[in-house]
Amino acid sequence: MELGRASIQLAEAVKAARDVTGQGKVAVYIPELAKVDPHLLGAAVCLPDGTILAAGDAEVPFTLQSISKICSLIVALCQNGEKHVFERVGKEPTGDPFNSIIKLETIKPHKPLNPMINAGAIAVAGMIRGNSVEQRLDAVLGLLRKMTGNSALSINEAVYGSEKRTAARNRALAWFLKDSGVLETDVEETLDLYFRHCAIEVTAKEVARVGMVLAADGVIPETGERVIPLEVARICKTFMVTCGMYNASGAFAIDVGIPAKSGVAGGIMAAVPQRMGIGVFGPALDDKGNSVAGVKLLALLAKEWNLGIF
Repeated sequence: MELGRASIQLAEAVKAARDVTGQGKVAVYIPELAKVDPHLLGAAVCLPDGTILAAGDAEVPFTLQSISKICSLIVALCQNGEKHVFERVGKEPTGDPFNSIIKLETIKPHKPLNPMINAGAIAVAGMIRGNSVEQRLDAVLGLLRKMTGNSALSINEAVYGSEKRTAARNRALAWFLKDSGVLETDVEETLDLYFRHCAIEVTAKEVARVGMVLAADGVIPETGERVIPLEVARICKTFMVTCGMYNASGAFAIDVGIPAKSGVAGGIMAAVPQRMGIGVFGPALDDKGNSVAGVKLLALLAKEWNLGIF
């Protein structure tokens, strides 16, 4: 990839995708997220040698939200193994919204269909080991700090507090999981861990670095250090394809064709195997909870650079 040309193409894609920001709305059910300018849009690309290309609002901080579900899943799999995790959380996509409770009630056993919906991520948070919420959070933060190269990565306390105060639906999911025996840890402590890891603050550049580590099968390309087992990285990328864009994952796989995970703060992390990681931030969301401009931006880049894996 010729870097000068690629930088221009990235900037042009951001400019073209910014036109659709008015078609979406910022998340309002977490009050702190409702304060963000819906017209922000930034993107960054991390290449295998660590080179970062960036355009637009790529250094504006935002919270990971559901992108963090990938990181908590990595920690849970590394600590407990696949058998333990997937006895409690399924591997199947769902056509329902990310915060739906209906499948928990109607399927048996009553376990979440996958780790990328809220119920599944809460169940995963309950599997992360430690003597306190802080220790359990440190396992997730430690992994992210290593993957991003930012040792100061931390929680946005305002977003964390806002989410914790308004989380009636997530509490309902957690108590149902507790009643069903899926969640074996304390409900409020597990939810606190979940809210905290969703509120980890990043930039599009840092998200691109995380995506590149996944694209490199769990290895930090610049150093050669393996931070995620190969099989765990494979599982995560597969979930990103099948479940990473909520109940728009099938359409995204057809229209864009790269493993990606979105969050309701407007972030999207993409991992193009062996080629690049991409971080996008565009807080205006569609009705599925995905960044309107972010999805368009990734579609433009996938076409321009022939990124689709299928």
